[in-house]
Amino acid sequence: MTTHRRPLVVIAGFVALILALSTGATSISASERNRKHRQLHATKNCKDYTGAAGSFCTITSSSLPEIKVGSKVIYDQAAGIPEGMLDSNIVLDAGDGNRAVGRCTLDLVTRLGLCTFSDGTGELAGFHARVDVSHLGGRDWAWDGTYSFRAER
Repeated sequence: MTTHRRPLVVIAGFVALILALSTGATSISASERNRKHRQLHATKNCKDYTGAAGSFCTITSSSLPEIKVGSKVIYDQAAGIPEGMLDSNIVLDAGDGNRAVGRCTLDLVTRLGLCTFSDGTGELAGFHARVDVSHLGGRDWAWDGTYSFRAER
């Protein structure tokens, strides 16, 4: 190789490396959203929850950016049916059309339960989660589990 072509080869290699890295960064961020079984930790306060259908709790912390502080967890069925249980369809409303649908079952005596989410809209499209529910004290509750987003179509 002649001496005057060597700088062109080095520049071409450098450009190829930059293009490969920038393409890789896009792939990493897209695959990050589609990764399976990531940890989800959230807390909610239920001072506005009355036990009636349509009442709600408010998210006070979340490890998932799509579930913003202030999001509402709205319960479709009343507590106590069956006796000593909350077994309800739910809507997680994160605002601006970002919603997820699911179901929660809670033993009102042990204060332990399970919520599952099966899909959503907006930023929560393709959202799936399984979280254990536990009582933190007062009107505060914890969600601890895993989530994933279905791969984009």
